[in-house]
Amino acid sequence: MKRPKLKKASKRMTCHKRYKIQKKVREHHRKLRKEAKKRGHKKRRKDLGVPNSAPFKEALLREAELRKQRLEELKQQQKLDRQKEQEKKRKLTTNPVVEPSNVEPVKEEFEQCKAKNKAKLGKQNPKKLYCQELKKVIEASDVVLEVLDARDPLGCRCPQVEEAIILSGQKKLVLVLNKSDLVPKDNLENWLNYLKKELPTVVFKASTSLKHKGKTIKKIRRKAPFKSEVCVGKDGLRKLLGGFQETYGKAIHVGVIGFPNVGKSSIINSLKQERICNVGVSMGLTRSMQVVPLDKQITIIDSPSFIVSPLNSPTALALRSPASIEVLKPVEASSAILSQADTRQVVLKFTVPDFKNSLEFFTSLAQRRGLHQKGGTPNVEGAAKLLWSEWTGGSLGYYCHPPTSWTLSPHFNENIVTDMKWGFNLEELEKNNAHSIQAIRSPRLASSILFQSSGLTNGIIEEKDIPEESPKQKKSKWQGGEDYENINSDQESVDEEADEKSSDMSPPKEAWEALPEEAQADEQSEQLYVLDRVPEEQDDAYNFNTDYV
Repeated sequence: MKRPKLKKASKRMTCHKRYKIQKKVREHHRKLRKEAKKRGHKKRRKDLGVPNSAPFKEALLREAELRKQRLEELKQQQKLDRQKEQEKKRKLTTNPVVEPSNVEPVKEEFEQCKAKNKAKLGKQNPKKLYCQELKKVIEASDVVLEVLDARDPLGCRCPQVEEAIILSGQKKLVLVLNKSDLVPKDNLENWLNYLKKELPTVVFKASTSLKHKGKTIKKIRRKAPFKSEVCVGKDGLRKLLGGFQETYGKAIHVGVIGFPNVGKSSIINSLKQERICNVGVSMGLTRSMQVVPLDKQITIIDSPSFIVSPLNSPTALALRSPASIEVLKPVEASSAILSQADTRQVVLKFTVPDFKNSLEFFTSLAQRRGLHQKGGTPNVEGAAKLLWSEWTGGSLGYYCHPPTSWTLSPHFNENIVTDMKWGFNLEELEKNNAHSIQAIRSPRLASSILFQSSGLTNGIIEEKDIPEESPKQKKSKWQGGEDYENINSDQESVDEEADEKSSDMSPPKEAWEALPEEAQADEQSEQLYVLDRVPEEQDDAYNFNTDYV
């Protein structure tokens, strides 16, 4: 019986009833054990693998690895397809809130280009699609935000794209210094003073925790001690765009452009305070323009990354080439990056012994991080990929010094600089930048790595300038973020992939000391190719009467 003064009935019961329940539970568990004993327990058969005495053991193991790699690629592609479907649903829910008159023309262009991309994706080079999407974003924008990585701002500027924006009409170009928490404050102030002489520059730090359908998404990855989850510079950028919109007199469209992994989509998500654009560690995730309404008067357009010209220096190609549309060669890319960094600071940062060349550093790094191949040999390519991913990601702190003397860029003149600054409240922008620099928790100068910038990075705007790829390059292309191509079942392609896989093995230490650095990589690939490849004559001469057991 329920007591009148209590809010809910008591859970107390008599001992007789409690003991009866416990007895019934024991009988039920006993019954389950008896049934399981009658059925019997089937032990899982252990996979014994391929015995050492079996012929062509290495070829069989390579085929098994290739099959496993294909399954992983298929899973990754399915994951990307699911993300695309979620983006479509998200757009349908967000777009009806805004007035259709402001977004209608851009939305129609977006839907048309999306339909064309689906039809032409299998036939057309993805780099050409990137150029088409970038042109549409520039044409539809009134203000263009060029996002720069604060660790190398000059290397993130593309003179070809800036010249195209100047020639396209009355459009404003604004520089956004993202990832400002990864460089020392003095270096950030020096770069800000250098860049604001030419164009309006905003100090920014994108947020790492965003709301997604009422939930908070947190990164599982371990964070650096100097990183914070607070967005810095958001108010300053919104005030700058809002002030220009009032001066302009009507609704504006703001295009966000830049090289891969500078944080274009992260800036849009931070301004919107919601995860609308797809972001990730891998490069080249944004493959088409995406319209995001910020408010009734400002609409932001996300764009794919710039296409890097092959005429750039190896360091610029390694840092600015999206892995999804370029052939990934981690050892060459990481060696080029390592040659521009301060050796002493690299040794202190990665806690490895002093090294003479890049191969020696990758060997030490692989041993330090526990990257080993079969047989205990250090995985040189795995260590190179690790360095490359950290350098292009958002966790490693390095910085570059601005040029000692300021000179106007060749595609700018004094009239263009004056026109670009018209309509913006530069005094308020300067105050907001000073407040942002104070709010950012920057790393110490001793814990950062000094890096020598390679200067402006040339890009490709016209589709005719994109070099055509041979069929051999298309087969060996790493499909990290691109649409998955059908796997060719011919034996020739399997042999080519097996040869590329076998090149992961590292040469012995005596060979590295005897050969120069460039000859070491060639010697390594030639020797492994001869050892791992099964010759055709040997296949024909196989004697089936021989007992290998």
